[in-house]
Amino acid sequence: MAKNGMKLMDSDMHIIEPPDLWERYIASEFQSRAPKGWPGHENPSVLEIDGRVYPKSASKPTQNYQTMYGKLYDRYAHAIARGYDAVSQLEGMDREGIDVGVLFPTRGLYALASDDIDPAFASAIARAYNDWLADFCREDPSRLLGSAMVAPHSIDDAVTETRRMAEEHGFKSIFMRPNPVNGRNWHNSYYDPLWAEAEKQGIAVGFHEGGEVDLPQTGTQFPTTMMRHTCTHPMAMMLALVDIIGGGVCERFPALRIAFLEGNCSWAPFLLWRLDEHYEWREEYDAKHLSMKPSDYFKRQCYLSIECDEEPARYTMEALGENNFVFSTDYPHADSKYPESADRFLELPLSESAQRKIMWDNCARLYDMD
Repeated sequence: MAKNGMKLMDSDMHIIEPPDLWERYIASEFQSRAPKGWPGHENPSVLEIDGRVYPKSASKPTQNYQTMYGKLYDRYAHAIARGYDAVSQLEGMDREGIDVGVLFPTRGLYALASDDIDPAFASAIARAYNDWLADFCREDPSRLLGSAMVAPHSIDDAVTETRRMAEEHGFKSIFMRPNPVNGRNWHNSYYDPLWAEAEKQGIAVGFHEGGEVDLPQTGTQFPTTMMRHTCTHPMAMMLALVDIIGGGVCERFPALRIAFLEGNCSWAPFLLWRLDEHYEWREEYDAKHLSMKPSDYFKRQCYLSIECDEEPARYTMEALGENNFVFSTDYPHADSKYPESADRFLELPLSESAQRKIMWDNCARLYDMD
């Protein structure tokens, strides 16, 4: 399968979890508290956990969440009819022309979305999701690649789960939301065992934002989804990138590969220029732990996903080169351009070299598929 003679890997393809996933897969001691999804094709991301409903917009009629997804029935009818199972996932990939998809959650983006989750419960939620996803990927392990959920609430459990999913199931990455949990920055030494394990296993770390939750987010002061969503995803990635690079994670773990997903890439030249400028200004005071410019760390080990119709991305390629950007469809979410994502991407004013790298080569390097 190919587009314009080029293989295609989706660096951030989503699944829609069944509403009863955690009821079926979570450890027995947490059965009574298992997160529950809301049923119906108009509620694909809604998750209720300990009486809280996420995303918060789903329980507010004025935000038109259900109306928005209800209008997408025809686009995703093939998947809805099969309950978004693995067969329908592969059918969607075939229609879009995707050879390999790296799978990220939908409801699962909200499963660990507050500081005050008991660490043991948080870890059980992650294990249940990962066990379900491993079963899902068995439909075609050569095309369906899992990204494992890990719970920042317990670093020891997160390390153990990273090792389990890499060694027992061959997962190619772990993921977390970019929002700080329990007030800890990502460069806090608390996380070093997790970065060390990911580096040891040779798997990527993916940051992926979602809708409104009970963790620190940008844009939550705004009253509409349009205004909030404009801010949440790209600005969360900007903060996470500054945290990871400026805080020395890349310096301490030079073989770690980090992806900042579904947050666009066109902001990168400005942010990295500003971070470099501040590094030069404050190096002797704030950056003695860094051995090179922030932009050099980015080029060595960081990746950003590009939206299929992100026209300003051409300037990003001019400024930063072609090696750090990966293709994504965001299937089957409301703002995905499925089934035209690949075709729209190929219409962007990018060189054939950039297209080839973004559609496959960079993704393969990120997820160790070379």
